[in-house]
Amino acid sequence: MKNWATSRIRTIPDFPKKGVQFRDITTLLADPVGFKRSIDELVKIYAGVAIDKVVGIEARGFILGGAIAYQLSTGFVPIRKPGKLPHDTVGEDYQSEYGADRLEIHSDAIADGDLVLLVDDLIATGGTAEAAVKLIRATGGTVAAACFIVDLPDLGGSRRIRDMGVDIITLCEFEGD
Repeated sequence: MKNWATSRIRTIPDFPKKGVQFRDITTLLADPVGFKRSIDELVKIYAGVAIDKVVGIEARGFILGGAIAYQLSTGFVPIRKPGKLPHDTVGEDYQSEYGADRLEIHSDAIADGDLVLLVDDLIATGGTAEAAVKLIRATGGTVAAACFIVDLPDLGGSRRIRDMGVDIITLCEFEGD
């Protein structure tokens, strides 16, 4: 059964490679009601909590994370692919569903003890989110939760992040990949 979020997400077969069902949230973002409701739903759990930073994972996590940081009246920190950040960085290699990759964060972006909300559009195998959690922790932060629009629970990523002691917040799920 589709909920309000799944009904606004387009599925693209065989993208970026054959056999993958790509869950495209750009249709949800383009819908003013869907976009606003997504942000409101992800923010409401942490309204009134002293979140110090919202961290968004490149690239759709920037869109969501910026809006969430604004709503929570806190700072926003980007986690990016290598070579995209102009200052000293800390990096973490990881395996995604598409192969090996790396993420980086500015070494001074998070202060010791900062309470951080991690944001991205989708969690699949959890490799990207796990690397982001490790980066936040390596720079002194504590991850309050990880927020996603879409969970693909059959791929095990949300369980992987929960096993790291991080709460997961998602708006919808799709079976399979």
